[in-house]
Amino acid sequence: MNICRALQVCTLALTALLPDGVLASQPNIVFFLADDLGWSDVGYHGAEIETPHIDRLAASGVRLESFYVQPVCSPTRAALMTGRYPCRYGLQVGVIRPWADYGLPLDETLLPHFLREAGYSTAICGKWHLGLSQRAYLPTCRGFDHQYGHYCGAIDYFTHERDGGFDWHRNDQVCRDEGYTTVLLGDESVRLIQQHDFARPLFLYLPFNAPHTPLQALPEHLERYPHIKNQKRRAYAAMVHCMDEQIGRVAAMIEHCGQTANTLFIFCSDNGGPTQLGASNGNLRGGKGTLYEGGTRVVSWASWPSQIPAGTVCNEPMHMVDWYPTLLALAGKPSTNPLPLDGHNIWPTLLATSPTPHAEILLNVTPNNGAIRAGNWKLVRTESDSPARRQGRAKEDSAPALELFDVVQDAAEEHDRAADHPDIVRRLADRLDAYAKDSAPPRDAPKPKGFKAPRVWGEPE
Repeated sequence: MNICRALQVCTLALTALLPDGVLASQPNIVFFLADDLGWSDVGYHGAEIETPHIDRLAASGVRLESFYVQPVCSPTRAALMTGRYPCRYGLQVGVIRPWADYGLPLDETLLPHFLREAGYSTAICGKWHLGLSQRAYLPTCRGFDHQYGHYCGAIDYFTHERDGGFDWHRNDQVCRDEGYTTVLLGDESVRLIQQHDFARPLFLYLPFNAPHTPLQALPEHLERYPHIKNQKRRAYAAMVHCMDEQIGRVAAMIEHCGQTANTLFIFCSDNGGPTQLGASNGNLRGGKGTLYEGGTRVVSWASWPSQIPAGTVCNEPMHMVDWYPTLLALAGKPSTNPLPLDGHNIWPTLLATSPTPHAEILLNVTPNNGAIRAGNWKLVRTESDSPARRQGRAKEDSAPALELFDVVQDAAEEHDRAADHPDIVRRLADRLDAYAKDSAPPRDAPKPKGFKAPRVWGEPE
């Protein structure tokens, strides 16, 4: 970094924060979360999919090229909401199914709760996926002033149904708005911004269901990709395109309201892309549901034009749990959560003034597998018949139970270095064991025999 650049970064950091670490002016926070977006499914990572708005916002801030999440949906969302690894509260093995009698535990105090205490207006427009079996699990009971969207995963983009049950809500009451879900979420977000009194800062959480299955796209977006012959890939590309348009609309309304300079935009995916369903993770190994880089390292960026230098790239590893303490610090509301956090304040790292605050990042640990990264090294523990093994590149009958990769030099995880560094393997395996020992029993909910979906998800029958 040259002297002029270093002075610019330091000046931004000093003007953004008061001596006690509180921001001089609370920023609006707009958090975009894609669902099942692949590493190579944005323009700036070389995709044939048109994502001009995502690309422009990424270029206006910092690209986070070593940003990690959980390998599937609900755990990643829980990590954002709690600042704690999902294994701490039993959500480490999979998503929360619609028929589950549990949700994100009620003793977890969520991010919007503390932001609201800090003076924010809090809204979610999109997919919740953190429990619906009782009203106490729903968004307006967990810190959100406003809710719009759906509770379940994999809903129909046009009928808004899951397994025959209707799943579209406003303020946790059934809502019969008609239309394509991605566009409806954009409409609601734009309306909220337009009507908002910015004397009070806004936290808008916009977790799209796109481009998760079912692969359903609008005709006008499908028509843009006739050259993609694989029909799954074509529909997937069209769905990503639509999501990008809605992100552009939201950013444009923030600008129209004169709030761009005081708005922090954040973007990432909830897990890696499912390659069998149209996604591409480029040279990253594996995909959704695996502990390899293709399942856990995702597209991400942060943009705040008045504070984050444009056109920067950060390769320091960080995790979804980090946004919880970081956003609370920026809001001037350091966490008073009595439960210990796994996340760290990554604001200095985003400004390129500090390395990652993590000595290690847990990617997941379950009774059957686990992965952890420390520095350049990543240890992956798998069983020969696990999904991670089946979707990886190694042959089932020859792959070891413990693999070690230098993911800085070998992001594709092609070269297992476990035999060369048994000391590192043992140290990281011991750390996985320690996390496993401290984990809560995993929660799961197999579909009950003869289960019939309710008329409306989340409402008492």
